[in-house]
Amino acid sequence: MGSNPDEVITTELLQGLLRDWFAPWIQAMGLRVSSFGDGEVTLVLPQSEQLSRVGGMLCGQAMMAAADTAMVLAIVTQLGTRRPMTTVQLNSSFLKPLSEQDARITARVIRAGKNLAFGEIDICGANDGRSVCRASTTYALL
Repeated sequence: MGSNPDEVITTELLQGLLRDWFAPWIQAMGLRVSSFGDGEVTLVLPQSEQLSRVGGMLCGQAMMAAADTAMVLAIVTQLGTRRPMTTVQLNSSFLKPLSEQDARITARVIRAGKNLAFGEIDICGANDGRSVCRASTTYALL
């Protein structure tokens, strides 16, 4: 796994990247790596008042930031930590509100080529498993 044969992708490495690569406001969201595989990462976004709108609903901005962050880590599981990337496109569809539970964000690489990577993200309620948001992404590999 990863572009460096000596590089081993672990939950701890991915959690460390959340701390080392991302802006303080992303770190403040409290994202946790739940699981990963080749080209796939699942994060948990804890429910909080800071990320909620009126009525305790998780705001869309937090969902999009979590989706984008999860996809970066999913790409890392396939290409390693030495491949810089940047978001080119993030398209989202909000299906229903999420309130009073954590969010589970699962990002999957659909295809990683020489210059672009494509992915899909599903955001579900961590308790009920119901999908609340679907997103598709494109990243430029630098």
